[in-house]
Amino acid sequence: MANNDLTNEQNRVDKVVAKLHKRIDKTEAEYQKAHNETKRVQQNYGNNTSVNYVEVDDRIETSADLQQQRGLVNKVVQSEAIIKNQLETYKKLADSPYFGRIDIKDDGDDDTESLYIGTASFVDDDENFLVYDWRAPISSIYYNGTLGKVSYQTPAGKQSTDLEKKRQFQISHGEINNMFDTNETVGDEMLQSVLGQQHDEVMQNIVSTIQKEQNDIIRDTYSDLLVVQGVAGSGKTSAILQRIAFLLYHSRSSLQADQIILFSPNRLFSHYISDVLPSLGERNMRQVTLQEFIDHRLEGVKVQSLFDQYETEQAYIDDEKAIQSFKRSHQYMTSIENYINTVFNDDLAFQSILIDGKVFFDADVIKDIYASQPKQMKPADKFLKTKNRLIEILKKRIEVEVYKPWVDDAIDQLNSEQYHDFMEGHQLGSFQDEDDERYFIAKQIVTEHFRKVYDALYNGSFFDPYLQYQRFMQQVVLPKDVNIDAWNDDVDSFADSIELHQVRLDDAAPLLYMRDLMIGGGQNQTMQYLFVDEMQDYSIAQLIYIKHAFPQTKINLIGDSEQALFKAVEAPQELLNKLNEAFATKKSRLITLNRSYRSTYPITNFAKSLLPNGDEIEAFNRPGKSPEIFIRHNEQECIDALIECAKQELKDEGTVAIVTKNLNEAKQLHQHTYNQLNPTLLADTDRSLPKGVVIMPIYLAKGLEFDSVIAWNVSKDNYPNDDYVGTLYTIATRAMHHLTLISNGTVSPIIANANLPINEVKIDRKIK
Repeated sequence: MANNDLTNEQNRVDKVVAKLHKRIDKTEAEYQKAHNETKRVQQNYGNNTSVNYVEVDDRIETSADLQQQRGLVNKVVQSEAIIKNQLETYKKLADSPYFGRIDIKDDGDDDTESLYIGTASFVDDDENFLVYDWRAPISSIYYNGTLGKVSYQTPAGKQSTDLEKKRQFQISHGEINNMFDTNETVGDEMLQSVLGQQHDEVMQNIVSTIQKEQNDIIRDTYSDLLVVQGVAGSGKTSAILQRIAFLLYHSRSSLQADQIILFSPNRLFSHYISDVLPSLGERNMRQVTLQEFIDHRLEGVKVQSLFDQYETEQAYIDDEKAIQSFKRSHQYMTSIENYINTVFNDDLAFQSILIDGKVFFDADVIKDIYASQPKQMKPADKFLKTKNRLIEILKKRIEVEVYKPWVDDAIDQLNSEQYHDFMEGHQLGSFQDEDDERYFIAKQIVTEHFRKVYDALYNGSFFDPYLQYQRFMQQVVLPKDVNIDAWNDDVDSFADSIELHQVRLDDAAPLLYMRDLMIGGGQNQTMQYLFVDEMQDYSIAQLIYIKHAFPQTKINLIGDSEQALFKAVEAPQELLNKLNEAFATKKSRLITLNRSYRSTYPITNFAKSLLPNGDEIEAFNRPGKSPEIFIRHNEQECIDALIECAKQELKDEGTVAIVTKNLNEAKQLHQHTYNQLNPTLLADTDRSLPKGVVIMPIYLAKGLEFDSVIAWNVSKDNYPNDDYVGTLYTIATRAMHHLTLISNGTVSPIIANANLPINEVKIDRKIK
């Protein structure tokens, strides 16, 4: 590229940055003014909240004033936040104003127009568009178009133009570091530069390196169900986060960040991706793990974690695997739905409501009220009618109880402070006579006395979902591969676990589904988009319940079938077919990403050689060291090799991750290496990734990446058969720049039988 091109482009950068700095100065002044106004309004509001109320009319008037002031506070706070967000955007643009340029020429025009693409738009004081937001309709040309005739979608329909040039920039601190002309979305030279950088503690946005297939994911506004099957390191999670940013931009008038929810694999991952949307000027969507979601809905019991389940099921026999498969199926959830719609009233698990050890509402009375509802009514509607009828009875009982002698005694025993508390803001003398005042106080006392009854009715706790689920299990029709005796043992095990206030993870979603269908509720109607990362680790039953919980959402599922740690590998199209059936989806789409960018070429080649269909994975051509396998005679020699390797890797890389098969291995390894490496042992409660050496079981590494990875004990004894292909593949694909494997004795047949040329892996063998 000619030097004068670089000079001209740098001159433009300088002019844009200069205008940005002027805008920053102006916006900083506006922000300071807004900040001062916020402080003034908040102080005024604070002064007005400490008012002495004397008369009822004064109280009402003051309350209205406070309501008005509260609205004013919210308005100025929001105004300040908007200006602050603008200021942060301008500062980021001043450092790197844009990353792309497209030259286009519309039909009938003589002149070519140059458009510059950045993380946000920037319009100068003369209303010239100096930078276009990467999410703008015209910007899609940069990601999708090759030189020549191109089209792009706008609110007014499809538009066409000629793309004459596509240029890419790497700009930092206002200086152009690299500049390329390309016919591709993002040229390999640009990708080589970006991907070769050291790992960050948090994920960065990828708007400057979005590939065409990723852009298809990002800009999809049609699908009700979007399934993204992406190989490890294909940028699927990054694409999904940019998709969220695009949706917020595309539907700004009708979509808020808190109407989008993302299910993350663990808290480490949640923290890792937490900076992406803010870096693009957007608020983060809601994030939750499956564990947090279920725990919140099953209060009072301890639900088995995904990781505890993983540790436990390693020892499962065939009968237990068949039961697990059944509970995770669409068939099981359909059986629950059919059961709730057809269960006999006598089989419903209603329970009596007690107060002071005595029955207030008998279970049979509740059952009779439920049975009296119209048969065609949905169970949840019957339950609501039953609840409302019981509340009516309670209210009548309160009216009768007000005149009982015990209430007079209770009033006589009130001190002045308690009496005023029961008055609830009513002033002495505000009642017409003493009888009215006495009735008011009496009703407060009786209502409080029966508070537990009302709470039981309001919360629906006169229905026992655990007992109902147990009854369902006792009568459900079993598949042929499920042993009846093993199933009965499982039913007994469920009952025993409930006695200990514990629920197994595979029972949690079906149990919640049954409860919601029976008593209603459990649904958030305001959510518009649902994202599930690492979808291969969710059962169909869990996905059905999550969809039930967010019924109005468009569903986005992201994962890699080859990284399935918690269930059997499932072909993407097979999964899509199951989901279409389960969700009754009309507009579904499967997008497959087969090119891996995370790891160097040798690491990706090694990882894909472990898979039966690994040839489908395309390795991005980024040079690097070959993976190394250290084979040692015993555990101590393996530990010595690991320590030496980790110390060596730390000289070149910021983070070295030692990844184990399970938590027990991780704990033991942490003890053995603590004095030499001072590693951090990561647990599922951790929220951030430190620099240095970290040790973790593989299920905590899902979705993460590290400069260097050491796979612990990849021996034949530890990974004996193809059941562990997904585990080894997942470990290998966490590495960006260097991969080391350590084996205590003969290596796993998964590695030994891998279709990999011997010169593409280094073997260091010290074994008798």
